[in-house]
Amino acid sequence: MNIENKIKESVAKAVKDLYGHDIKSESVQLNLTRKDQKGDYTVVVFPLLRISKKSPEETGNEIGNYLKENLSEIAVFEVIKGFLNLLLSHSYWISSLNDVKGDDDYGFVHATEESPLTMIEYSSPNTNKPLHLGHIRNNLLGYSLSRIVSVNGEKVIKTNIVNDRGIHICKSMLAWQKWGNGATPESTGKKGDHLVGDFYVKFDQEYKKEIAKLMEAGLSKEEAEAKSELMAEAREMLRKWEAKDPEVYKLWQMMNNWVYKGFDETYKALGVDFDKIYYESETYKIGKEEVLRGLEMGIFYKKEDGSVWADLTKEGLDEKLLLRSDGTSVYMTQDIGTAKMRFNDYPINNMVYVVGNEQNYHFKVLSLLLDKLGYEWGKDLVHFSYGMVELPEGKMKSREGTVVDADDLIAEMVNTARDMSKELGKLDGYTEEEAEKVYYTIAMGALKYFILKVDPKKNMTFDPRESIDFNGNTGPFIQYSYARIQSVLRKAKDKGITLPENLPGSVELSEKETQLLRMVMNFPNIVKEAGKVYSPAVLANFAYELAREFNQFYHEMPIVFEEDEAKREVRLVLSDTVGKVIKNAMWLLGIDVPERM
Repeated sequence: MNIENKIKESVAKAVKDLYGHDIKSESVQLNLTRKDQKGDYTVVVFPLLRISKKSPEETGNEIGNYLKENLSEIAVFEVIKGFLNLLLSHSYWISSLNDVKGDDDYGFVHATEESPLTMIEYSSPNTNKPLHLGHIRNNLLGYSLSRIVSVNGEKVIKTNIVNDRGIHICKSMLAWQKWGNGATPESTGKKGDHLVGDFYVKFDQEYKKEIAKLMEAGLSKEEAEAKSELMAEAREMLRKWEAKDPEVYKLWQMMNNWVYKGFDETYKALGVDFDKIYYESETYKIGKEEVLRGLEMGIFYKKEDGSVWADLTKEGLDEKLLLRSDGTSVYMTQDIGTAKMRFNDYPINNMVYVVGNEQNYHFKVLSLLLDKLGYEWGKDLVHFSYGMVELPEGKMKSREGTVVDADDLIAEMVNTARDMSKELGKLDGYTEEEAEKVYYTIAMGALKYFILKVDPKKNMTFDPRESIDFNGNTGPFIQYSYARIQSVLRKAKDKGITLPENLPGSVELSEKETQLLRMVMNFPNIVKEAGKVYSPAVLANFAYELAREFNQFYHEMPIVFEEDEAKREVRLVLSDTVGKVIKNAMWLLGIDVPERM
């Protein structure tokens, strides 16, 4: 039984023995003690006053005395108004350190065969452009979340839905057909996803020229858009694609394969992967079948032009288009098909969609439609909604070619890490090959940490140079702290000092040591909290606080050169354990930590 449950049970017993009243241990309010007060845990006494019929101070003192007499772990207590602060004994902390010191999986609860299965969808790229900064936030959040959920005792399937069909895909295809002159990734030396993205931008440029020309001839913007021949060609190409026109289909396959190859390179660079990839070109048909079934059931209705709609006004929403008048499907249709396909493939207990907050409405509608179609799991879908990511210069637009491509950003991060490391002399004495590996690890740690430390719900601005600062709340600072711990352990080994099997329980601990131990022992709660609220930021900021606390300890106290052998052993084991916790926390964020730096 962990100490928190032990304290809660003892408080419940105290209330029974002192005041003759039964309470459930879960109802006891127990918090970590505030940093400006003395103690490790704080019992909130106020809810117990109606039982004790005494003042907060008197009740706190009576329960405090009871706990001190009956719980050997309690060394001292202090009552401040309605708060009972409990200070745990040094022997308790040493015993706890002995319990966790050799556990490489400390803080993790692994799934069993009986564990629930959670599917997490992330990435969801379009095959008309390369992955960009927004996709980076999506992929990093989804991948980290999959690890967090997996160590909270659930089985996890990581999935991706590739948007490989639709009018936007046809725009790139049409532009390549008209202005590509047979260009390929090989002939241009460009990654396939970048090449296809160039033609998406080209379509938009030519479309804008056409609209401007029509408006010069006296048409309104709406009239010009309705008369656009280029857009009409793109729509016709989509219709032909859905009809499996051989020429259009062959072009689609060729250009999509270019993009998939490019995506795979970017995913590898980001260090993310998937257990299963779905393609909208395969799921949209199932979605259409479901919509037509809903039409027969009277859930949906058809307009005069042949388009199919769902009326959700009774649910406080609006009318939603599900099939266009020409029979082609929309995103919602595809998502219905994908959801059905997934639940046919896997016995999913929880379905989590990692998608930006601009799609909040979309997922409300999807949940309702699936429920209406008779799928019980529809109403339980989780939309992991996150905020947008921008650069200091402002928003990005794919159509206008003003996005920051993921590949370019990764390359820029590696260059910045290299420059800053050389400037600080961090990797003096490394071979070039060793140094390049560390530059990459630092760069990706900086990128991932800067994005994941922000509350997912908030919009954020990404500043590449600020993210690589070796001081402050950054990935490189935490990585350097881990490397520093490994350096301490190597020094001890070089001096012939080995870590003991068991630490003596009689060592007097400093406040710095107990503070580090409090944080280490709280790590399982942090992992649990991150899983409960679906937030990698909880772990990221914990890792920073732990690294910062360790650095203060490192500067204030001798470790390897401590003359008292018992104290030295405690400090070395504590350092090693802090290192393991930092490594585990960073692993949950998808971040590697270098052994030397």
